Amino acid sequence: MSIFKKIMTAIRGGASEVGESIVDSNATRIFEQEIRDSENHLTKAKRDLTGVMAQQMSSSREVDRLKREVVEHEGYAVQALEKGDETLALAVAEKISTLENDLASQQQALDSFSGSANRLKELVKKSERQVGEYKRQLSMVKTTESVQKATSAITDNFSSSNSKLLNAKDSLERIKAKQQKFDDQMKAAEVLESENSDNSLAAQLKQAGIGGTDNSANSVLDRLKAKQK
Repeated sequence: MSIFKKIMTAIRGGASEVGESIVDSNATRIFEQEIRDSENHLTKAKRDLTGVMAQQMSSSREVDRLKREVVEHEGYAVQALEKGDETLALAVAEKISTLENDLASQQQALDSFSGSANRLKELVKKSERQVGEYKRQLSMVKTTESVQKATSAITDNFSSSNSKLLNAKDSLERIKAKQQKFDDQMKAAEVLESENSDNSLAAQLKQAGIGGTDNSANSVLDRLKAKQK
């Protein structure tokens, strides 16, 4: 029995790990859905707040009406007393009493609606600020997630193609070496051609003082002087 319990515990632990893994892998999607749910609840809360505010306005109008009636009937009672009609004045007083009871009840309702409306307004404002902050955080999370995915893809591609890059580098070095060898051969051919050309031979003879004529002004002057002798 003890072994069976341990097996069940292990299974539950594995299921918990799988569940956590699913949540982690979908954390951004879950967070985004939770924001949408919050916005839906916020929309409903605004509708409810509108209803409370409408009741508040209706109750406020009723309070104002009752106050006017009380003042109006107080005037009637005073006029009845002035005329010495206490029976009528008492009947008006009873009406005033009823109006004042209704006014007190309606004022209590108005205070309740006003308090509820004010609290709901603050909650709505706070919720809107919170949802706005969550939206900004979601944008940052998505951006960070995209950058991390791009970085991971680049790293994976570089690692998987590392040998290919090395092969490409080796091929490049071989190409450069081949081109350098070709350039060296061309330069060697040019030097060889220069050494075997007539120009090279003439230059060597002139350097040795063999052949060629010097048509400089001094040689011409020397020749003219020799003719005068």
